[in-house]
Amino acid sequence: MPPAHAPPPARRKRPWLLGLLAAPAVLYGALLAGISLKQEDLLFHPEPLPAGFSFAGLYPPEQDVEEMRIAVDGAELDALLFRQPESRGLVFYLHGNAGNLVSWTRNVAFYRQLGFDLFMLDYRGFGRSTGRIASEAQLHADVRAAWARVAPAYAGKPVVILGRSLGSGLATRLAADVTPALLILVTPYTSVERLATEQFPLVPAALLKYPLRTDQVIGTVQSPILIAHGDADELIPFDHARQLAAASSGRAVLLRVSGAHHDDIHQFPAYLEGLSQRMDEIASQSAK
Repeated sequence: MPPAHAPPPARRKRPWLLGLLAAPAVLYGALLAGISLKQEDLLFHPEPLPAGFSFAGLYPPEQDVEEMRIAVDGAELDALLFRQPESRGLVFYLHGNAGNLVSWTRNVAFYRQLGFDLFMLDYRGFGRSTGRIASEAQLHADVRAAWARVAPAYAGKPVVILGRSLGSGLATRLAADVTPALLILVTPYTSVERLATEQFPLVPAALLKYPLRTDQVIGTVQSPILIAHGDADELIPFDHARQLAAASSGRAVLLRVSGAHHDDIHQFPAYLEGLSQRMDEIASQSAK
């Protein structure tokens, strides 16, 4: 018999239990590493076009369209400029995170009817643009290079910067720097950082390479702002637009498009009429 005060027998170590407890931490670390390395794949969904692709024949014969190649650091951006007879001004359009110029210029007739030229570029890796997106700073620099290429030709005419979805954050930063006649944000986000934490709540915000904090920039924009957002948007909730309007130092008008989702807002008469009215006002004020 063991003595009355002998210590209890030593417990056997259970390495399988330690492994089981460590497994979630390993999986979480792998998830974070994957998100860190693959952020571009998660955020951007470009559709490349063949190098020899031609836009000829995609638009009505009466539409004057010029393809432009814009040199940026380590790449070349592809862009289209649609000119109208007796142009009233320019819409500088920054599109969303998927597709290319072919898919995004299907509604060019809307701007032609308003008498505005339309400029649109493809980001790196989209369409016929070369290179790969590598940072938020690079995105802003590319947009600024495109602006420097096209905007000087419209001195004295109203220029509207329009950003849709992903492009809304880029448009807001550009508008804060160059003060256009009007900034239009369509289905915008307060920040990609907020969207990411809403969808991946366990991912630290510090890990994100593309926070795109529109909410921190919009208050510095000196231009009038129109924010258009569908109240049925399933990707970027309408509350993002409401908070941006509140942060805009009183410069933003919020256009709530009843029943519009993220990808179909441009099909709603309320959206088209809201943009038409505001752009007509801008053009009329400039003509006085």
